[in-house]
Amino acid sequence: MKSLAIIGAGSWGTALAIVLAPRFEQIRLWAYESDLADRIRETRQNDVYLPGFSVSEKTFISNNLQEVLSGVELVLSVVPSHLVRSLYEQMLPWLKPEMLFVSATKGLELKTLLRPSEIIDEVISPQFKPRITVLSGPTFAHEVAALNPTAIVISSADRSAAQCVQAGLAGPNFRLYTSDDPIGVEIGGSIKNVVAIGAGVLEGLGLGHNPMAALITRGLAEMTRLAVALGGQARTLAGLAGLGDLVLTCTGGLSRNRTVGVELARGRKLDEIVGSMKMVAEGIKTTTAAVELARRCSVEMPITEQMYQMLHHGLDPKEAIRRLMERTLKGE
Repeated sequence: MKSLAIIGAGSWGTALAIVLAPRFEQIRLWAYESDLADRIRETRQNDVYLPGFSVSEKTFISNNLQEVLSGVELVLSVVPSHLVRSLYEQMLPWLKPEMLFVSATKGLELKTLLRPSEIIDEVISPQFKPRITVLSGPTFAHEVAALNPTAIVISSADRSAAQCVQAGLAGPNFRLYTSDDPIGVEIGGSIKNVVAIGAGVLEGLGLGHNPMAALITRGLAEMTRLAVALGGQARTLAGLAGLGDLVLTCTGGLSRNRTVGVELARGRKLDEIVGSMKMVAEGIKTTTAAVELARRCSVEMPITEQMYQMLHHGLDPKEAIRRLMERTLKGE
């Protein structure tokens, strides 16, 4: 593959443009904000979402979807989950059957409870059947842009599509493993953000390492139960897109979702926290969708339920912890 379009110039989209630059003759990066596109083009830096890192001169930056999409072989979308549907509807006139699609979005659509790859398929399928893969795993954009060693998963029910993307994106600092379980990969990438908010609460309250280990372990159990109920594979959640991403997001200081939990534990209101953030913390919206999806599938997800009550109904963080600790005793 020679050409790549990256849809979304946030921190992760920009980091991908940087790390993948040696792999393509041209990368086209689409930015929602026209003024940001202009500044990146002029300064070769994303001063809003990823300052301090240089974007390759061969990366074309634009606010025009037609310019970015026309003639490319690979389309990689890196946008918040609530924008996936509307953006692909806008992109549809320039999408072609020969294109390969990669979704790097972590979240669920609120109204439909669909995963990002399902949304993409639903939008494009009336025109042609798209070949879709999903990219997920333990990644902080700053570390990827710094070319630190990174391992990640590319997944698709279409094995040849996953292998094609793997070969196209892999490099010395960016290792990809294939998976045939996009359900497990996407559920892991979505629910880990919810658990990470809880991890931030523990950090903000200064409760130490014991509860953090318990939260990660029991959070993994919730992710796995939901993924399996939806048709995913339990082993996927033990890998990079499940446990790996969960550990990173719960323990790393660069995690936006963890930061939300820290600030809630310190007494700040959710609206104030969100208003002060430049980028989206996907876990906030995902809690609502995850609770509804769990109820639909008759899956028990007590951590997710308490995060939902805390975020959307004002439950005190300490009370949420008490409720979890005093649940009916049972076997592991």
